[in-house]
Amino acid sequence: MDTSDAAELIGEVPEAAGDNDRANRFRNRAALMIAILAAALAIGGLGAGNATDDMIFNNIRASDTWAFYQAKNVRQTAYEIAAEALEADLAAPGLDAGRRAALQRRLDSYRATIARYDSEPDPAAPNDPLRGEGKTQLRAQALAYEVARDQAADRDGNFDLAEVFLQLALVLGSIAILALNRAICGLAAGLGLVGALLTANGFLLLVALPI
Repeated sequence: MDTSDAAELIGEVPEAAGDNDRANRFRNRAALMIAILAAALAIGGLGAGNATDDMIFNNIRASDTWAFYQAKNVRQTAYEIAAEALEADLAAPGLDAGRRAALQRRLDSYRATIARYDSEPDPAAPNDPLRGEGKTQLRAQALAYEVARDQAADRDGNFDLAEVFLQLALVLGSIAILALNRAICGLAAGLGLVGALLTANGFLLLVALPI
C-alpha cells in the first residue's frame, strides 16, 4: 500500500462514519415521530370509544323520550275526546243543577289534566325546558338528545378518519426507517399531521367534515 492509497483510505473512514451518524439521526427522528403518532392514535382510539358510547346512549334516550311523548299525546287525546263529550252533555237541555255541577267539575278536571299533559315543568326548575314530564318538556329533551347524538356521530367520524391516516403514517414511517428514505418519511409525517388534526377536531368539532 503506497502513500496515496493510505491517504485515500483515511479519507474514506470519516465519510463512512458521517454516513452512519446521519443514518442514526434519521432513524432516531423517525422513531420519535412514530412514537408521537402512536400516542395520537391511542388518544384518538379513546375518543372514538367515548363518542360511540355517547352516540348509543343519546340515541336510546331520544327514542325513549319520544315514546314517552307519544304516550302522553295518546292520553291527552283521550282526555280531549272525553272533555268534548262532557261539553255536549252540559249543552243538553233539562239538566238539573246537581248533575250539571258534577259534569262541570269533571270537565274542569279533564281540562286541567290536558293542560298538565301539555306542559308539566319540574317544580325544582320550572324555567328549565329540559326538565319536566309535559309534552313541551319531553319534546325539548328528545331534541336535545338527538343533537347530542349527532355531535357524537360527528366526533366518531373524525376519529375514524384520523385512525386511517395515523395507521398509514405508522406503516410508512416504519418503511422509511428500514429503507432510510426521507421522502417516505415526509409522506408519513404529512399523513400523521392530517390524522392528528382530525383527532383534535374529533374532540373540538371546530370544522364540519363534508362527508
